Amino acid sequence: MKASNRLLGINGIGRIGKLTLWNHLSIGYFDGIVINAGREIGKGIDDIIHYLTKDSTYGALDRFLYGYSGKTANVKILNEQERILEMNGIPVKILTKARNPKDIAWKSEGVKLVVDCTGVFVDPTVPADHAKGSLRGHLEAGAEKVILSAPFKIGAKGMCMPEDSGMFVYGINHEKYDPEKHQVLSATSCTTTGLSHMMKPLLAHVETKRILTASMTTIHSATNTQSILDAAPSAGSSDLRKDRSTFNNMIPTSTGAAIALEVVMPEIKDIGFMADSIRIPTSTVSLISLNLTFHAQLDADGNPIITTEFINELYRHAGENGQKSLLIYSDAQNVSSDMMGQRAAIVIEGQETHTRTGYLPVDYHELQRMGIERTEDMNLPVTHAKIFGWYDNEYGSYVNCLGQLTCHVAAQL
Repeated sequence: MKASNRLLGINGIGRIGKLTLWNHLSIGYFDGIVINAGREIGKGIDDIIHYLTKDSTYGALDRFLYGYSGKTANVKILNEQERILEMNGIPVKILTKARNPKDIAWKSEGVKLVVDCTGVFVDPTVPADHAKGSLRGHLEAGAEKVILSAPFKIGAKGMCMPEDSGMFVYGINHEKYDPEKHQVLSATSCTTTGLSHMMKPLLAHVETKRILTASMTTIHSATNTQSILDAAPSAGSSDLRKDRSTFNNMIPTSTGAAIALEVVMPEIKDIGFMADSIRIPTSTVSLISLNLTFHAQLDADGNPIITTEFINELYRHAGENGQKSLLIYSDAQNVSSDMMGQRAAIVIEGQETHTRTGYLPVDYHELQRMGIERTEDMNLPVTHAKIFGWYDNEYGSYVNCLGQLTCHVAAQL
């Protein structure tokens, strides 16, 4: 593997780890891939191949790469003892010995860039030699950069984000990545990725950037953190619903998307954002319901400027220009299965955009108390908007954007 010029390391072989492999087999940017599974898989290399080439959500690897053309990924065993495969013409090596990042053989394998997809090591402040492992362990093991496929979560109160760490969404703030400064990166979450691309066109336009209130609900597909059947909550658990069966329920829960959004789009801090999630029993594709109240502007005839057509045109323009291939505007009547595998951070469901402009009465006494000379009440125009956006929370949106961020970082090594 060391003979290759550009290698990618993947730590973890769960949903995001496997789909990250598939994504890079598809785009072919890296000359070779080293996956750390951290444990033995099945009875041997044939079982590894079975797992890596089949998926209950996206189908077989051959169909993922080539549809129903009949072309295959042509998986070969190059070295059974060292667990080296060739997949779609790219060497892939599987490591099984180490679970702690500091013990993974990145240096001897020649890997400089690692994507950590375990979901375990999420705190950038934890030192490399921590007994339970740390993101920084990858650096001690020989990598130069590590990208976390989840938002950072700093555990210790009072600890600040380290200087060498940063959270990035491709197409939003990835150009702020500084190769001289940043060693530990986070690609945030699937919901933050989709939400940030929904917010970008609104914040960039003079008429829609004056947001008074903002909230979102993501109707989110199930994840492996949930229980298949009802289970007893862990000791100290504060959310009893997460242990209810994901097969049989819609489950209200929390999301950290708004917190991460403030990091990648600092202007959000001036607005404030409420966010929540409802988990539903589907395997992938989620839907953001975004609610916004704007300080409305009226035209010369007293009609509101921010209308359904105005907002949809903002998104249509963004999808054809600055956010091309990352934001798609759709006038179709879509359902979730239509979005599976759709390579875009967000797909705006234009037919479901709605706006309503009303007037907020303000008593003139309140204005006087604020130092505004006025002897009669004032009616302030406000516009409420409801916007829907689809995102394939596994592959099409999140892994796709994670992959583009990974290539961006690799190009500057």
